[in-house]
Formats: sequence, C-alpha cells, structure tokens
Amino acid sequence: MQFLIKHTWDSDPVNHDPIRISFSPGEGGLKIEVSGPFFNNPAAPPGPPGQPFPGLWDYEVVESFFLDNSTENYLEVELCPHGQHLILLLSGAGQAFMQQLPLVFKATIAGDRWMGEALLPWSYFPPNINKMNSYAIHGSGEERTYEALYPIPKQEIVEGQKPNFHRLEYFQDFHLQSIMGEGWVQPESDLWKKTPYDI
Repeated sequence: MQFLIKHTWDSDPVNHDPIRISFSPGEGGLKIEVSGPFFNNPAAPPGPPGQPFPGLWDYEVVESFFLDNSTENYLEVELCPHGQHLILLLSGAGQAFMQQLPLVFKATIAGDRWMGEALLPWSYFPPNINKMNSYAIHGSGEERTYEALYPIPKQEIVEGQKPNFHRLEYFQDFHLQSIMGEGWVQPESDLWKKTPYDI
C-alpha cells in the first residue's frame, strides 16, 4: 500500500517529486518504507543514527500517524533521512504519554534522494486503528515547508492559521487489515492496556 504526499498542509501542490510512503507486512509488525527528495535542510540532528531523538519534528522528517478516532489514541512515527527516529504514543490530540521507544530503522542518502525502512512492532499500535495521516517537513526559517497526505481544505483555512499535524478530524480511513489480510487480528499490546488519561 503506497501513498504520495502531494500537498502542503494547507492544500497547495508541492513543488518537487512527492515523498512516497509504503506499508507492508513485516516480521512482528508493520514495515514502513519512505523515499523521496533529500533537501539536507536543516542540518542533521546532533544525535546518533538509529537512535531516538527528542524534538525530531524540528528537522527534516517524514511522519505517519495511526489513530483510533473513537478514543483519540494514536501512534506517531517520525523518520529522519539522517537515521534518527522518534516514536510517540498519544491519548488525546497532542497528548503524548510515552516517547523515544526503540525502533529498527535504517536510512540511506544517495545524492539528492533518500530512502528509509522501519519495522513498527504491533505493540506500538493502539487497538482499533481506523484513521491515518502522513506528513513531511523540510526547510528552515521562512522556507520551512509542511506537507500533508490529507491536508486541510483551502476553504477551511482561517487567516493566521499555522500547521498543526494533530488535527485528527482531517485523518482519513485506514485499516491494517487492508495490508495484513481481512482475517488478520491485531495482537494485543500491554502499552495500551491503560493510558494515563483513563479514569
């Protein structure tokens, strides 16, 4: 299953070859493959490749979010062309209760292109995933560019609005069974048995 990020967060077309994200079955999880232009802007995060890096969203990064919209529990995955990554588990829009989880992720830069491959363990996914969105960010200062697979429609943008990737109402339908097979049942996860926001 492959997706192309063809628009900015506010529905303008991107001015470059779009970032490609594909999902496929992996050993014990979901395999994510990313490929696209390497902007090399900003510079690489000051952390080792293959390790979590807090605040990775301030760098060049591709992100995917997997949501159960009945509970607003969701998984955020950030992948950087320089090899750093960041996993966040969230309950409620922007409300992370766990982050910097380990991830098997390898990125390769070749000239002005990069590609990356990660394996997301099933334990990171909340139950009943039914929505998804993906994003790409690059550039610095006034040239900072925020792109979205499912952007906010032009007619719904208000003056002065800033990009916000946690606008869950714009996520679109997505079911893991469409990748894993209709009979597939998502394994239970101890990480999601009880979130800090449960009463």
